[in-house]
Amino acid sequence: MPRAGVDPEAIVAVAATVADAEGIEAVSLARLAESLGVRSPSLYAHVDGIDDILRRLAVRGLQELAAALSRAVEGRSGSDALRALAYAYRTYALEHPGAYAAAQRSRALAHDEQAQAAGAEVVRVAVATVRDYELDGDDAIHAVRLIRSALHGFVALEAGGGFAMGQSVDETFDRLVDLLDAGLRGGS
Repeated sequence: MPRAGVDPEAIVAVAATVADAEGIEAVSLARLAESLGVRSPSLYAHVDGIDDILRRLAVRGLQELAAALSRAVEGRSGSDALRALAYAYRTYALEHPGAYAAAQRSRALAHDEQAQAAGAEVVRVAVATVRDYELDGDDAIHAVRLIRSALHGFVALEAGGGFAMGQSVDETFDRLVDLLDAGLRGGS
């Protein structure tokens, strides 16, 4: 009989906590079972193993990121929307590094319907943001890829301590967003 309070959502919540605090590599069945006060085999009553847990964590990360981006850009347009999107992305990635890292596992999620739907929502918000720059079709997708690459690269370097010089990291981020804005205004 499954233990009260242990269900897939509780397992993923603990996985998110562990991943955010110690890195995604620290998420293991043994670690999660210990945190939940059960034995590792008991988790199989709720999930299909560590790959399933990481998949669920990735879906959660994508859903949370999509919601954060959507809230940030609501009622905004143009440069203001881009800036809000960029800061929401950075904030989510830094506040939830484990869920964010799980969400970046694109190949592992390529055939997962829940992950695809959540990822599509992230893309939808980003595409809506670049439409204010009069970009659509392939141009919008290329713009979204450029934005994602720039933001992901920045947050990965920031999270890894890659900005050790004394200058303000916030100012550097502002300049990155300004550069993206200017590039989008300049067309393809």
